Amino acid sequence: MSDIPTDLTWTRAAPPEATGPGPWIEIAFGEGDDGDAPVYLRETSAPDNVVTTNRRKWDAFVLGVQAGEFDHFVNGSDGERPDA
Repeated sequence: MSDIPTDLTWTRAAPPEATGPGPWIEIAFGEGDDGDAPVYLRETSAPDNVVTTNRRKWDAFVLGVQAGEFDHFVNGSDGERPDA
């Protein structure tokens, strides 16, 4: 497992009106601009537990979210939410 840089700038994915500590998902982008550049994800309630992917996979995930490919995981959508 690679070391996580200590100088990352974390961005919290929370609604602008959100108050309190969350838990929220945070994302940080590592050095590099190519598809292999690292992307780091963590939850505010467990900041030492970091998941790493790369920019190519992150961009594909974001495009999938925008296209509604994961809507069935959300309560109130047309499909039922699977058990967690």
